[in-house]
Amino acid sequence: MSNAPHATKPDFTDTSAPEFDVTGGDWDKINEEIRQLGEERIIVNMGPQHPSTHGVLRLMIEMDGEHVTEARAGIGYLHTGIEKNMEYRTWVQGVTFATRMDYLASIFQETAYCLAVEKPWCITDDIPERASIIRVIMMELQRIGSHLVCLGTGGNELGATTVMTTAFNGREEVLKLFEMVSGLRMNNAYIRPGGVAQDVPAGFIESAREALKIMMKYSREMENLCLANPIFKLRTVGIGHLNLSGAMALGITGPILRSAGLPYDVRKANPYCGYETYEFDVPVTEGADSYDRVVIRFEEIRQSVRIVEQALDRLEGTNGQPVMVEDKKIAWPAQLAIGGDGQGNSLEHIREIMGTSMEALIHHFKLVTEGFKVPAGQVWQTVEHPRGELGVHLVSDGGTRPYRAHFRDPSFNNLQATSIMCEGGQVADVVVAVASIDPVMGGVDR
Repeated sequence: MSNAPHATKPDFTDTSAPEFDVTGGDWDKINEEIRQLGEERIIVNMGPQHPSTHGVLRLMIEMDGEHVTEARAGIGYLHTGIEKNMEYRTWVQGVTFATRMDYLASIFQETAYCLAVEKPWCITDDIPERASIIRVIMMELQRIGSHLVCLGTGGNELGATTVMTTAFNGREEVLKLFEMVSGLRMNNAYIRPGGVAQDVPAGFIESAREALKIMMKYSREMENLCLANPIFKLRTVGIGHLNLSGAMALGITGPILRSAGLPYDVRKANPYCGYETYEFDVPVTEGADSYDRVVIRFEEIRQSVRIVEQALDRLEGTNGQPVMVEDKKIAWPAQLAIGGDGQGNSLEHIREIMGTSMEALIHHFKLVTEGFKVPAGQVWQTVEHPRGELGVHLVSDGGTRPYRAHFRDPSFNNLQATSIMCEGGQVADVVVAVASIDPVMGGVDR
C-alpha cells in the first residue's frame, strides 16, 4: 500500500513504497497487549477426547497461571448428520434417528418428534389414553436415569467415585424397565406416530413400583454423600455462577434456568401428553451456581417418581385399552402382534393378512415399505427434556418423508454459558461448571 497523499493517484507498480500486510486485527492486538504487559499466557485444549468434557467437546482455555481468562467451546466432532438423514427416511423411520441424538434422553426426542408428526394429521386428541400414559412413564423414568448419570459423572469428575457407582446402580433399574418394555436398553424407537410400538408386558407395573423404591434408595444415598459434604460444597458453591438475566439472554432452559429462580417448565407452561392432569412441583432455587443445580436435579428425581406413581395407577385402570390410533393409514406397526421371539410379526398375523384379504396384505406392504403421507405444512413442538426445552420443527411437502427436520437441543443452547461460567475462575472449576451444564454432544452435533 502506497504512502502517497490521497490527492495523488497511487502508483501500484512502485515496488519501492512501503507495504503493510493486514490479516485481521484481533491477533495483532493480542500480541501487542501481551508485549506491553510483559505477560505470558497459556492456551490449553481440554478435549475433544477428555474424560471431563462429556463426550467430544473441545474447550479452548486461556490461562493466566491457574486462573481462566478466556474459555471457548468447540463443537462438531461427531458428524452424525441426523437431521439431514431424516429427509431420506419415512416418517416412522425418522424415530430411529431422533432416538440417537441425545443418547441419555432418547425417549424425549422420540416423543417430541412423534407429537410433531401427529399435529398435521390433527390426531393429537385421538391418541389413546393408555398410549399417553405409557409415554409419560417412559419419559419420567428416562429423566430419572439422565439426572442420575449427570450427578454420578459429575461426582466422579470431582474425585468421588462412590457417587458414580451409586448413580449407575440406580440407572440400571431404569434400563431394566426399558428393556422389559421395548426390548432395548437404549435407542429404543419405542414411541411411534399415533401411539407406542406395543403395550407394556405383563408384570411391568409391579416391576416399576419396585424399581422406583430402589431408585429413590440410591438417590438418597447420593444426597447424603454430596449435599452436606464440606469438600463437595467447597468445590460447587459459588462455582459456575450464571444469574437469571444471563440465562434468559442466552436462551438457556432446564435445571440451569430454574437454579436461577425462574420456574419455567414446558410440562406446566405448554402441557402435552396430559401432563396438566398430574400433580407435581417445579423445583427452583436462587443460588444460580453448580451446587444449586445438583439440588435441583435431586428434587426433580423425586418429582419424576411422584409422576410415575400416578401414571402407574392410571395404567392399571386402562388395562386392555389400545395403544395406537385406530386409523389404519397410520397405525403401523403397533397394532400387529409380535412374534414369540420378540422379532417381526407373529405367525397368526401373517396367516391373517395373507389368507383373508389380498387388499390387507397390499396395504401392509405399502405401509411398511413406502410409509404414510403427512399433510403439507410445518409444525413446532416442544417438550421438557432433562437438560431443558427440546423443540422440533418439521416441514412436510405432503410426501412420505420429512422435507426438513430440525431440533432445538437444549445442550446446544446451554453450552453458550461455558465462557460466562468459567472465566475468572480456576482451571479446576471448569470441570465443575461443565458438569453442571450436563451437555450431551450427541444432541449438539446432530
